[in-house]
Amino acid sequence: MTAVLRTEGLTRRFGALEALSGVSLALPAGARQALIGPNGAGKTTLVNLLTGALAPSGGEVWLGEERITHLGPDRRVKRGLARTFQINTLFGGLTVLESVALAILERAGRAAHWRRPVASYREEVDEAMELLASLRLADDAGRRSATLPYGRQRLVEIALALATRPRILLLDEPAAGIPAAESGAVLAAIAALPASVSVLFIEHDMGLVFRFAERITVLAAGRILAEGTPDEIRRDERVRAVYLGREHE
Repeated sequence: MTAVLRTEGLTRRFGALEALSGVSLALPAGARQALIGPNGAGKTTLVNLLTGALAPSGGEVWLGEERITHLGPDRRVKRGLARTFQINTLFGGLTVLESVALAILERAGRAAHWRRPVASYREEVDEAMELLASLRLADDAGRRSATLPYGRQRLVEIALALATRPRILLLDEPAAGIPAAESGAVLAAIAALPASVSVLFIEHDMGLVFRFAERITVLAAGRILAEGTPDEIRRDERVRAVYLGREHE
């Protein structure tokens, strides 16, 4: 197994509280891997450490063969590591197309000079429209992001992350706040991403996790409790005791 992203003994303390303790995790190339666990287990803390939003108290983070433990978030994005957040962080006043085109221009180092109408950036607009079409957002290209239903906004945030051309996409509760009728579409879009993009996602909806994840990591009290296929996790007595209960047997 080739790991595109891995940690070794990753630890994070907040004063006397050890939110994450000695976590060693490997994300294989092309993964569709879920990160689950009770509230307070350390899931978002782990993602923040992977993306550089937090500095570790101990341990290491590797992107392929490069140690990135002390790189800032912007430099990790440039190396192919992108994320979304629990709460949408969109440019509400821009159209969907303008938002994605701006992200593409930023990737190319040209966003600071964005003075012309977006339509004049033909190459970037074409790339943005192709990306929107892949997420079934093409019909929303001309709408302001703030006017979209919440589920569509989540897809726009994924589009913005994909505009950076990531090798690894970290998703913090991509279906959070989305009506059940729409959440499956969001996860289906994620599952359909090309194999060149490895995905690690936090999700509390176990129906979605067991439907879309190929592998699951379970965190509890800041440590990895179990890892395995959905069937292995479903049958694991420890996981049922601390998180799943009996409904997923």
